[in-house]
Amino acid sequence: MYDLQTLIFYAKEKNTSDVHLTVGLPPMLRIDGELRTHGDVPLTEQDVQDAAHQLADEHQLHELKTIGESDFAVTFADSVRMRCNLFRQQHHTALALRLLPMEIPTAEQLRLPDIIMQQAEKPRGLVIVTGPTGSGKSSTLAALIDHVNRTAARHIITLENPIEYVHPRIRSMINQREIGADTDSFASGLRAALRQDPDVILVGEMRDLETISTAITAAETGHLVFGTLHTKGAAGTIDRIVDVFPPEQQEQIRIQLAEVLECIVCQTLVPRTMGGRVAAFEILTGTPAVRNLIRQNKSYQLISTMQTGRNQGMMLMDDSLGELVRSGEVRIDDAAAKAADPEAFPQSVFR
Repeated sequence: MYDLQTLIFYAKEKNTSDVHLTVGLPPMLRIDGELRTHGDVPLTEQDVQDAAHQLADEHQLHELKTIGESDFAVTFADSVRMRCNLFRQQHHTALALRLLPMEIPTAEQLRLPDIIMQQAEKPRGLVIVTGPTGSGKSSTLAALIDHVNRTAARHIITLENPIEYVHPRIRSMINQREIGADTDSFASGLRAALRQDPDVILVGEMRDLETISTAITAAETGHLVFGTLHTKGAAGTIDRIVDVFPPEQQEQIRIQLAEVLECIVCQTLVPRTMGGRVAAFEILTGTPAVRNLIRQNKSYQLISTMQTGRNQGMMLMDDSLGELVRSGEVRIDDAAAKAADPEAFPQSVFR
């Protein structure tokens, strides 16, 4: 039997974000954003299958056999929470494991700006957290849901694929639904949620027209909706939402979006000079000026609005990265790699 427990405990000790098990290669660990080889002994098919059977149940193994992949979350050895993707590649079994904290992260641990946490106190509206895979979106959303749970008696419904952080009941009632296990899709789960007397809804992914449209409707009808997209930049997020719809519906969607949007948070993780990673943010808040620009299809003017809106909590990604560089927390090259304008960024930092 492959000794998965020793590997996972070592990975946790080294603050590993991801573990990859691929036949013919040693285990690979992603630490501070970089892939590193663990040892020099290549994994066999039996090794990876042993690991899979230690993590997956019969349903997930059946999914692997029939459709070639399965996505799920488990608590391993009662001490490590992981998001697991079990898949086939070149006729072999493979595993990609994302290690998650057992405890829900706090705003202080994530260093979330106050304006982000204030969104959890809104009675209604749409809050979107965006960024590439592995940028910390799930952690930010978990902190927001936890803040609601600790400060208000509300009914929270989450739609996730898979469930990453398990929220205990504190002041709120929380129902966490997993796509595939508890409901067919984000769209169907969101439609059902509107009939379940929610106050707060978390939509793990807003990728298709039906899900986005229903999320906007939910916000219009008095619910606080949190959602995610894989977009880069606040203006790009507005355009991405609108472009999902056919041309004849886009003007109406802009009007609806302008009414319900409370905040867009774009985030990325940057390697720290002393090890680990730190988040940088771009933040757009739903001020009257922002709502007007969305209605008028002038998302290209949002950058200048954010530049002048710092007193309203707004922030550009490059400004956030610049602050991290000036504080000595991150290297300028690492920050530039995440900047909206990598070439101009170094000159702008110390202007």
